[in-house]
Amino acid sequence: MAGELSLLAVEPHPDDESIGMGGTLARYSGEGVRTTLVTATRGEVGEILDKDLDPKEAAPRLATIREAELRNAVKILGVTELVFLGYEDSGMAGLPRNREPKTFWQADEEEAIGRLIQVVRRVRPQVMVTQNEFGGYAHPDHIKTHRVAIGAFFYAGDVERFPGGEPFRPSKLYYSAFPKSVLKEMAEAMERAGVENRFSTDGEPPPFAVSDDRVTTWLDVSPFVDKKLAAMRAHRTQIPEDSWFLKLSQVLGDRAWRMETFERVRSSVDAPIPENDLFAGLR
Repeated sequence: MAGELSLLAVEPHPDDESIGMGGTLARYSGEGVRTTLVTATRGEVGEILDKDLDPKEAAPRLATIREAELRNAVKILGVTELVFLGYEDSGMAGLPRNREPKTFWQADEEEAIGRLIQVVRRVRPQVMVTQNEFGGYAHPDHIKTHRVAIGAFFYAGDVERFPGGEPFRPSKLYYSAFPKSVLKEMAEAMERAGVENRFSTDGEPPPFAVSDDRVTTWLDVSPFVDKKLAAMRAHRTQIPEDSWFLKLSQVLGDRAWRMETFERVRSSVDAPIPENDLFAGLR
């Protein structure tokens, strides 16, 4: 296919990009694909797990800290452009914070879709990747990210509903997907190593796990595991050295992160399933 290949990832908070698809971003950036990351919020009310920070002192400036962490992470991954959608972190489900007017959860959905559409029309991605309909673990910002990204995917080509810019419709839409079988393997390995199991509850997979049959696309990111881990470590407030995510690497080595998995939900090009390339059918 002629022209520049372009990938747009839409995530709720700083660190979601590195955990869910850091290897993918590094892989395609390394191939010369234009990679754009849109992050809905700056994670204003996230945890502060960096032992070098005083939580009380750092909390008022957490947005600034996490933005700097994200900029460092995307530099490591080689991301072409970082865009903030401009909303505030809504906090975990059920908190009073969810009702504050500046939060992403309270944002006018049509307006948020319009903001994202302007990015879509400018960078013209053949491929979009975002959260699934459950928002991973039902965080309000994850769910809202899904809704806004879906709206932008379908309406970026509609200049009557969303005027401004040249209309464009991406060819393929994906959700990040964490298959139950892989999470089960991780959980069992961590239990054998005597590490607290965060990926199952009473033997059941976590809420963000999906059935293996939903996974359509398995990307080998083995050569980029070091970059993924470095990007995760850049998010020091969220992923300290003793975090479960980094302990997983200690137990399983590169095997923990060598594959990143996705569910293809829309495609206007003919590409057989299963896939090993988000751009299958486009090049």
